[in-house]
Amino acid sequence: MFEVQDLYVSYGVTPILHGVNMTVETDEMVALLGSNGAGKSTLINTILGMLKPTKGKIIFQGESIEKLQPYEIIKRGIAEVPEARRIFPYMSVMDNLLVGSYNRNAWPIRKKSLERVFNMFPILKERKNQSAGTLSGGEQQMMVIARGLMSNPKMLMVDEPSLGLAPKILELVYDTLAKLKEEKITLILSEQNAMQALTIAGRGYIMENGRVIYSDVSEKLLDSDVVKKAYLGM
Repeated sequence: MFEVQDLYVSYGVTPILHGVNMTVETDEMVALLGSNGAGKSTLINTILGMLKPTKGKIIFQGESIEKLQPYEIIKRGIAEVPEARRIFPYMSVMDNLLVGSYNRNAWPIRKKSLERVFNMFPILKERKNQSAGTLSGGEQQMMVIARGLMSNPKMLMVDEPSLGLAPKILELVYDTLAKLKEEKITLILSEQNAMQALTIAGRGYIMENGRVIYSDVSEKLLDSDVVKKAYLGM
């Protein structure tokens, strides 16, 4: 369904990504792992068209998309849930969700999409008229995930969902991501929290200094020396 081939990206004259390769199959959840500065967000921004590669291809459903503008990529069915949530705090939950349906492919089916996300996240339906800024951190993260789903994506990228969350809220957020897996939503999960991500993703890619240094199925990654050394201090 989705493939990155030998991708190089620079900020000005400074190289950031160095020959990145990855694949995501339909209905698969893949973890993109690495510390802050590893290149995960740069890769996501390049997939979305906000950065242009100096070399390499990004292929989505058989089409090269690396030269397309962000709005064209969104229309083809790729959406992002950004890190640090980025909500509209003074707008209602409902209005925050509807922002996700602004593209012309999603707007005609917004009522059906609302029904879908309210079934997945009943608390959002209960609080649809409440100001988004009054929600808890976990509820806000639910809302931005639901907002991403409102664009009716074929593939959703979730960037650092555990960033700055307390352990109890983190558990709630990962329960939310597990629902996406149950719904068979194709998903790239970008995370520093490798142990959490690999408990729900089927496969993972580990990035370091702009390169993919290791990839495998989650069970093998959890048992690998690379993960044990980087994330468990072993």
